[in-house]
Amino acid sequence: MRSAEVAGVDTAIDHWIGGRRVGSPRTFSDLSPIDESHLASVARGGAEEASAAVSAAGDAFSSWGRTSREERAEVLYRIAEGIEGRIDELAAVETRDNGSLLRSNLRGLMPRSAYNFRFFADFLLELGYLKFDTRGHRNRVSHQPSGVTVLITPWNAPLMLATWKVAPALAAGNTVVLKPAEWSPLTASLLADITEEAGLPPGVLNVVQGYGEEAGAALVSDPRVSRISFTGSVETARLIGAAAGANLVPLSLELGGKSPLVVLEDADLEMAVEMAVEQYDNAGQVCLAATRLLVHQSLFDDFLDRFLAKAGDLVQGDPRSADTDLGPLISRAHLERVDGFVRRAVADGAHPVLGGGPNRELGGLYYRPTLFLGAPQGSEILTEEVFGPVLTLQSFTSDTEVVEQANSTRYGLAAGLVTGDPERAQRLSDQIVSGTTWVNCFYVRDLRAPFGGSRHSGIGREGGAYSFDFYCDLNNTVLGPGGWREETDYG
Repeated sequence: MRSAEVAGVDTAIDHWIGGRRVGSPRTFSDLSPIDESHLASVARGGAEEASAAVSAAGDAFSSWGRTSREERAEVLYRIAEGIEGRIDELAAVETRDNGSLLRSNLRGLMPRSAYNFRFFADFLLELGYLKFDTRGHRNRVSHQPSGVTVLITPWNAPLMLATWKVAPALAAGNTVVLKPAEWSPLTASLLADITEEAGLPPGVLNVVQGYGEEAGAALVSDPRVSRISFTGSVETARLIGAAAGANLVPLSLELGGKSPLVVLEDADLEMAVEMAVEQYDNAGQVCLAATRLLVHQSLFDDFLDRFLAKAGDLVQGDPRSADTDLGPLISRAHLERVDGFVRRAVADGAHPVLGGGPNRELGGLYYRPTLFLGAPQGSEILTEEVFGPVLTLQSFTSDTEVVEQANSTRYGLAAGLVTGDPERAQRLSDQIVSGTTWVNCFYVRDLRAPFGGSRHSGIGREGGAYSFDFYCDLNNTVLGPGGWREETDYG
C-alpha cells in the first residue's frame, strides 16, 4: 500500500476497493492550495478501477442489503465514533488538502461529518412504515435497499459532503462507490480506513480516485449502478444525466447557486451586515453563498459603509492560523476562473469598491474579498456562479422589484431575508425560487429537512426521509381482507 505523510498524518493514496488498497499504473499530483506544494501522487483510476469497484459493491450488496436495521445502525455509530476519535487528524489533512480554515474544520465540519452518521443511524431505527386501508385492504409502504450507489462529491467541504451522502446510502442498505474530487481526495481515503476499523464489510464502501472524465464517467455509465448522487457543476451534471438516462438510473443532483440576500427596510442593519460579510466564508467557495446583496434603497448607503468597514477587518492568510478569516482558492485554474469573472464584470461596467483581484501581498492562490457596485442588470456577474469571494450589491424600492431581481438567474438553491416582519418574510419566501430560505439567519441545517435546489440548482432533495426515499426502492404491499389481523402490528 502506498501512502504519504500529510500534515503529520500517514494517508493512503491508493484506491479502496473490495476491502483492500488497489493501485493504478497512473497517478495524479495532489497540490495544497496553501502554498501549491506537492502533497502526494494519488492513484488515478479509470474504467478498470471503476468496474472493479462496482463489481465489489455488487458482490457485497447481496449480504449488506439483507442486514437488519439494527446491524446497519450499529456500524454507522461505530463509524461516527471513529471520525470523532480522529477529528484533529482529519481537520489537519483537510486544511492542507483543500485550503479551508483549520478552525472551521475542527469546530464544525469534522464534528458534522461524524454527526451525519449518527443522525442517519438514528433516523433508520425510527423510520416507520406508512400504513393505510383501502376498502378493507391493508397497504404497507416500506423502504427497500436499491443496490450499488455511485456518489460523486465536491472539493469545497470534502469529508462533510461525502458523509452527507455515504451515511444515508449505507443506512438504506446500499453499497457505495465514492469518487471524491481530484482536487481534495485525501480525507475520503481516511474515511475508508475508519469504516474498515468500524467493521464495515469489504466492498460495502469503495473509494475510487481520479478525474471526472475518466473514473467518474465510467462509474455513472455502468449499467449495474442503481443510484447516482452528484454535487458539483451544472455542466458536469448534464453529462451525468445523459449517462444515467441511458440506463434509466435515478439520480440526485445538487448543483450551483447564485443566491440573493434580501435586506428589507425594517431589517436589523447590524445583523444584515454580519450575514453579508459571512458570505465570504471558505473564500466564497460555498454553493449556498448569498453572493447577490439586495438592499432596500433607504438603507443602501448605511449598509455599504458598514459592510466595507467590517469586510475590511477580515484577515486573509494561512488557513492553519486561528486568526485567519479567508484562506486560498482551491487551485491555480480556479483562481484564473474567478479572476476572469471579475475582469469581465469590470468590462461590463461594474466597479469594485472592495478587492477586485488576487492578493499580491500573499501571492499564490489568495484572492481578495471583492464587492461590485453598478453591475448592469442581466450581466454575467449577476447571473452566473463565480464560486469565489466575489459579491455584488444592488438596491431596490419595492417587494415586486426585489422578487424580480432575486429570481433573475437560472439558479434556485438558497436565499436569505433580513426583516422584522415575519408575515412579509413568509410572503416573499413563497415568491422567491429557492430550495432553502433563511430569515434572519444563515446556514442553519437540520438534517431532517429537504435539501436541494430548483431550476438549474439541482434535481431532487436529500435529508431525513427524503434521503431514504431516494436511496431506497419504495414498495407497497397490499393485503386483501382477512390477510392480516388487527391485533398484530403489521410492519
